[in-house]
Amino acid sequence: MPTLLSLCNIPIPDTVEGINYKPYLQGKQTISDATLLTCVQPFGQWNRVRHDGREYRAIKTVKYTYAKDLNGPWLLFDNVKDPYQLNNIVGNETYKFLQDDLDKKLMVMLDENGDKFLPGMHYVKKWGYPLDKTETVPYTN
Repeated sequence: MPTLLSLCNIPIPDTVEGINYKPYLQGKQTISDATLLTCVQPFGQWNRVRHDGREYRAIKTVKYTYAKDLNGPWLLFDNVKDPYQLNNIVGNETYKFLQDDLDKKLMVMLDENGDKFLPGMHYVKKWGYPLDKTETVPYTN
């Protein structure tokens, strides 16, 4: 929504969340080599009880995917050597420098977006999401 408002030269209200991509579309800014992935609360079939659903934040580059949950580092994959992400290398001493570097980049991205990475229930209450008995936001039709 911020991008559409900006493209229409309409001021973006402070209450609107999201990113204005207009400068990227106009070639005035370059897009990062990393993408931020966010799960504020388990959704759909990824419930907490049966599928270990959790809130997380992650950074994905062409070569690596790194994720942390509220307890700290959770996943690290080499997307080139392990494209199906079957070998979680988080905590592996061989990749310690890489993991630390990706964690720092992730934290910078969260800071830039004003994401304090709070427990999922904070966002559930803030945005009024419905929950099922497993504290998962259900899919609706």
